[in-house]
Amino acid sequence: MAYVARKIPFVGTPETNPETKPFFDGASAGKLMLTRCKDTGKFFWYPRGISPFTLGPVEWAEASGKGKIYTFSVMERANPPYAIGYVTLAEGPSVLTNFVDCDFKALKIGQDVTVKFIKTEGEGPTLPFFTPA
Repeated sequence: MAYVARKIPFVGTPETNPETKPFFDGASAGKLMLTRCKDTGKFFWYPRGISPFTLGPVEWAEASGKGKIYTFSVMERANPPYAIGYVTLAEGPSVLTNFVDCDFKALKIGQDVTVKFIKTEGEGPTLPFFTPA
């Protein structure tokens, strides 16, 4: 099934706070920003104010935007169809995403993907999605 361009709907404006604002600011600037533990250097997702590894301090850092498909599902009966799934980033964490600009029938688990930033519909934010590399 070929990719059909579709508008990415967004209802409302995301509530930002000190723990998530750098993610949305980064996406608007075309950067995939993730939190990482200052003590171990390990990246993690979802953003939070303390490290899940050490309960210590965290910092924001730009990720490569590269990863591999961990799992996915194609919503063929939607109009237009779309695909969602998890991508395991090169930095380690897995994130839930939409797959864009691709032939959905060609998606494969383990396939290399790269981030693509798309402005959501209306007043919505720019968000990261993934497309085959």
